[in-house]
Amino acid sequence: MQIRHVINLHKGLTSLVVAGLMLAYGNFSVGPWVYLALHGTYGVLWLLKERIFPDRQWQQAIGWPQAIVMFLLLGLYWLAPFLLIASGAVPPLPLLAGAIAINLLGVFLHFASDAQKHFVLKLQPGLIEDGFFARCRNTNYLGEVLIYLSFAMVAMHWLPYAVLAAFGLAVFLPNMRKKDQSLARYPGFEAYRERSGLLLPRLLG
Repeated sequence: MQIRHVINLHKGLTSLVVAGLMLAYGNFSVGPWVYLALHGTYGVLWLLKERIFPDRQWQQAIGWPQAIVMFLLLGLYWLAPFLLIASGAVPPLPLLAGAIAINLLGVFLHFASDAQKHFVLKLQPGLIEDGFFARCRNTNYLGEVLIYLSFAMVAMHWLPYAVLAAFGLAVFLPNMRKKDQSLARYPGFEAYRERSGLLLPRLLG
C-alpha cells in the first residue's frame, strides 16, 4: 500500500460522507449544499489529478497500521461538514460568496501549479523559476491552504481552522522545508530563494 491510496480513499469518500451527514441530520439548507459542492468537487478533482499528473511524494509505501492512523487523521477534515450540518447553522450569503471565491482561487493555484511542476520536470529536472513558481516556491500548498480555508469558513467554527493549522505545521511546513533542502543542490537556488516566498508570493525584490 502507498500513501496515495489512503489519500485517494479519503478524497473519494468525502462526497458520500457529506451527503450521508445531510441525510442523517435532515439538513438540506444552502450551507450543506454549498459545502458538498465545494469539498465534494475537490475530492473528484484530486482523483483526476492523481490519474493525469500524480505526485511522486505520495507514492511511498506504508504498512497497514500507518495507513489506518493516516486515514483517521485525514478524517479530521470531515469535522467541518459535521459541525456545519449537525449545528443547523445557516451561513450568511456574503460569507458563502467569499468562501466560493477563495475556493476557486485555491483550486486554480493548487492544480495548475502541480500540473506545471509535473510536466516541466518530466522534460527537464531542476529548478522551476517561472510561471506559478516565479514568486512563490510552494504555490500548490498555498492553493491547498486556501481550499481548506474556504471549507472552514462555511463551517463557521474554530475547530476546522485549528485542524488546518495543525496540518500546516505538521505536514505542509516540513514538506516545504524538505523541498527547499532538495532544491538547494541546484545552481541558482539561493538567488531564487531571495526573490520568492516560501508560501506567500514575494511581490517585491
